[in-house]
Amino acid sequence: MNHYLVYGLGGALIFSIGVYGMLARPHLLHKVVAANLMGSGVFLILIGLGNRVQGRPDPVPQAMVLTGIVVTVALTALGLAIVKRYYTVTGLTTLDDDPPETDA
Repeated sequence: MNHYLVYGLGGALIFSIGVYGMLARPHLLHKVVAANLMGSGVFLILIGLGNRVQGRPDPVPQAMVLTGIVVTVALTALGLAIVKRYYTVTGLTTLDDDPPETDA
């Protein structure tokens, strides 16, 4: 078992935990963290797929992961801003089917 296979299997496991967190947890901050876990799992899978070509690692998956890290940071900032705005407007930290009644 080489280390690329370990990266790939570990990435699949982390991605699966992220999917479970997205589906099972109603809290919005938990969903943001689960999205980050899913991204990290994909990054590990990409590194695991970067098999050696003629004794050297393939630089394309590494460049894709570096770009993906930047996109993930931006996605996290946007997600947290949306969660904060949603909390400010509704006072809720979960997505409910029925919004609370307001006295207007």
